[in-house]
Amino acid sequence: MPRSSATAPPPLGELLRRYENPGEPLSCEPVTQGLLNRGYRLATTRGAYFLKHHLDAPTADRDTIARQHRATQRLQSLGVPVAPPVQDTAGDTVAVIGGRCYALHPWVDGRHRVGAQLTTAGSRRLGALLGLVHTALERVMEAGQSSGGSGGSREHGRDEHPSADPDETFALIDELLELARTHRPRDTFDVLAEHRLLERRTLLERHAHRRPPPGAAGGWVHGDFHPLNLLYQGAEPAAIVDWDRLGVQPRAEEAVRAAAIFFVRPAGELELAKVRAYARAYRRAAGADSAELAAAVHRVWWERLNDFWILRWRYQLHDRRADPQFPAASALAVWWTREYEAVCEAFAG
Repeated sequence: MPRSSATAPPPLGELLRRYENPGEPLSCEPVTQGLLNRGYRLATTRGAYFLKHHLDAPTADRDTIARQHRATQRLQSLGVPVAPPVQDTAGDTVAVIGGRCYALHPWVDGRHRVGAQLTTAGSRRLGALLGLVHTALERVMEAGQSSGGSGGSREHGRDEHPSADPDETFALIDELLELARTHRPRDTFDVLAEHRLLERRTLLERHAHRRPPPGAAGGWVHGDFHPLNLLYQGAEPAAIVDWDRLGVQPRAEEAVRAAAIFFVRPAGELELAKVRAYARAYRRAAGADSAELAAAVHRVWWERLNDFWILRWRYQLHDRRADPQFPAASALAVWWTREYEAVCEAFAG
């Protein structure tokens, strides 16, 4: 759920006293990217840090955050580019102050890169990186369980993830249509939203029989692998950040979902040549076969066909921060349906 951008400033004095020689604070500037939690670039007399204020309720408790931190520490030892948190003088990585959870990370100088900024070789590196993440997570989370850590249970590997129910989606479309049509002052976004909702209802009526069966959760995943959570230094990935959604899910679906964010063009088409390079590298690195990727393509396509989170934020939660993503995201579902076979071939061929 989205959070208000109005939050109290971080308690820097009390926070920094927990660390050994962090320096005196010079500045603390909000980082603008990100929709759920709050981040700051904290400059001190000894260097720069990324200060994270965990706000997103499902993942903002101390134990959950500490589990994420342990995972990144182990991943770093396996060569995964991450930025594990700084430990305080007591060896803790989560600071709870006034009921709020904070974590201090080293600042990573880098930039975000979308698929249009990646070469074919860069697309391969991206796919290989995500494959490494998945295989390394399997190792570090299993190790955490065997040593008594709170890494979760492999029983979750047998959990099923039901696919979206089209009847529920039809009801949501009707609700969102009413909200879009009555929104005032009416603007071009509302016009596009109404068009896409009507278009999507037609597509769902035509393809409802293709609803996939429940999917089994296949392994540990980052959970939110997209351009704003990956920093580059030059052409090389420097740090994967924001591990709040770490959990057990179908791994190949994360690979497809990530590609649909990295490689979508503004008009809602995927750069299939780059997708192909990315997917082949992912399959090699993760040990995934073509059938697994094809099934994941189908499930993520269905997910996109039934997904209206941006419109729910705007019309139900009155939060417009995701509005700029809507034109490409809404067009992608239509294009993907039309080019379904070509998309499958790019991922699984």
